[in-house]
Amino acid sequence: MADQGFAERLAQAMAAAGMKQADLIQAAAQRGAKLGKSQVSQYVSGKVMPRPKVMRLLAAVLDTTPEWLATGEGAPPAPARAGAPEPVPASTTPTSAARAAARSEAARTTSPRQSASSQRSTPMRQFTKSSKLDNVLYDVRGPVADEAARMESEGLRILKLNIGNPAPFGFRTPDEVVTDMRQQLPDCEGYSDSRGLFSARKAIMQYAQIKGLPNVSMDGIYTGNGVSELIQLTLNALLDNGDEILIPSPDYPLWTACATLAGGVPVHYICDEQAEWCPDIADMEAKITARTKAIVIINPNNPTGAVYPREILEQIVEVARKHQLMILSDEIYDRLCMDGYEHISIASLAPDLPCVTFSGLSKSHMIAGYRIGWMILSGNKRCMADFVYGINMLSNMRLCSNVPAQSIVQTALGGHQSVKGYVAPGGRVYEQRNYVYEALNAIDGITAVKPKAAFYIFPKMDVKKFNITDDEQFALDLLHEKRILITRGGGFNWGAPDHFRIVYLPRMEVLHEAMDDLADFFAHYRQS
Repeated sequence: MADQGFAERLAQAMAAAGMKQADLIQAAAQRGAKLGKSQVSQYVSGKVMPRPKVMRLLAAVLDTTPEWLATGEGAPPAPARAGAPEPVPASTTPTSAARAAARSEAARTTSPRQSASSQRSTPMRQFTKSSKLDNVLYDVRGPVADEAARMESEGLRILKLNIGNPAPFGFRTPDEVVTDMRQQLPDCEGYSDSRGLFSARKAIMQYAQIKGLPNVSMDGIYTGNGVSELIQLTLNALLDNGDEILIPSPDYPLWTACATLAGGVPVHYICDEQAEWCPDIADMEAKITARTKAIVIINPNNPTGAVYPREILEQIVEVARKHQLMILSDEIYDRLCMDGYEHISIASLAPDLPCVTFSGLSKSHMIAGYRIGWMILSGNKRCMADFVYGINMLSNMRLCSNVPAQSIVQTALGGHQSVKGYVAPGGRVYEQRNYVYEALNAIDGITAVKPKAAFYIFPKMDVKKFNITDDEQFALDLLHEKRILITRGGGFNWGAPDHFRIVYLPRMEVLHEAMDDLADFFAHYRQS
C-alpha cells in the first residue's frame, strides 16, 4: 500500500495545477509518456506508490519536485499554474444579445468563402467524464485489454486469458436450450413483467427451494440482463451516499465499481491465501462500522476458485446477525464445483436475516451472450420492505430483462445438467484446471492455490525475484513479449502487485503453448 500522505500531496498538486485525472493522463501523453486510467486512479486513491520514473513524470507535469511528492520535503506547488487563463468576471461576460449582434456583424463583413474556411474563435468546450468514475476500475476489460485490441488491429494474434467467456473456446450451449428458444421466439416479442416471465421465476423458485433458501416467493425473484445488471440495481436501491459495504479482496471488480457509483464506500475484507482463499472473519468484523449496511460474498469465488465450507459461511452469518447486516451472495458458479466439493447457499443458513442471492446461466450453460441472470430475496423480508420498494422502482424503470433469454430458464434448470460432464474427472474444465495448476506451480517464483470451482486461477508471483512493483506494467510486458492477455491482481482490488488471474478455458493444446510461453517469460523477466 502507498503512503496516504503521497495521495494527499498528489491531490494538492493536481488542485494547484487545476487538473483532473484525465488532464494528468493527457499531459503525460503530450510528453510522450503513457499513464493508464486505472494506474492514475490507484495513485489518487493511495493504493499504489509510483515508481521513481513515474514519480518524476508526475512532478514535471504538476510543476513540483519528485522529492516533495514522495516525502513532502521541499516547497509545495504554487497555488495557481503559471500561464493559466484568468476566469472572465461575470460583469464582463457578453450577454446573449451582445453575442448575437457580434455574430450578425461578422456575417455582414465576412465573405462566404472566408466564413467557410475560418476557424472557431472560441475553443469548443471539453466534455469530460463524470468525476463519479474517478475511482472506478474494471480491468478485466481495461487499459491492458485496450492495448491488446490495438495490437490485434495491427494483425497480431493475442491469446486472451483475461475473461471467462466460454463460447470462443468451443463450449457450446446445450442443443435443447437452443431448440426451446427457437420454438418460443414468436411469444417473446413484447415486454414481460418487470420481474420476469412467470415460467422463468417459477423455475428459479423451485431451484431456490432445492438449495434450501427459506421464505422464497415469486414476488421476491427478479430476472436481469446477467447478474451484472442486478448487482448495479441492488446497490443503487440499497446504498445512500457514505454508506459502507463489505466486499472481499480479491473481488469481482463490478461489486466495488457499482458500490462506488451508487455513492457507497466499498470496504475490502481480506480473503486469506494461506486458508485456501477463505474470508478472514476477524478482518471482516474489524472493518464493520456504524455506516456498514451489508456483506458481499462471492462463492464459488472469482478470481480464486475457492468454495467456502459450511463453518466459514456460518461464521459470516453470525457476524451479519450480530451487526444486523444484509447478506449479498454472488453464486453464479454454484454448478461448477469440482473434486466433490459441495456448494452451500449462505441464505439457507440465515432464515432470520435479509439475504439476496445472485445466480444465472451464463457460465453453467455456456450462454454468456444470452445475458440471463436472477436474484432471489429470502429470509427476513419484513425488515427490507422499503429496500424492495426501491428494487421494484428500478426494475420497472428498465421495463424488463431479455425476454427470449428468460424463455429458456425453465428448460435449462430442469432435467440433465450438461455442465456436470465438464467438471467431472476427464471433463474439459476439470482436466484443464489440473494442467494449469501443475504447470504454474512448476515455474520458479510462481505459486498457486488449486481452484475448487469456476474457470479461474489466481497465481502469486515472487515480487522480489522478479522486481515487480507495478502489476499493470507486468501485464503489459507479458502482452508485448508473449502476446498473452491476463488480468492483473490489482484489477480485482488486491492491494499488492503480486498476483494475476488466468482463465483456463482454452483447449489443452493452447494451454500447453501458453504455459510454455509463460515459463519462458518468467525465466528471464525482471521489471525495470
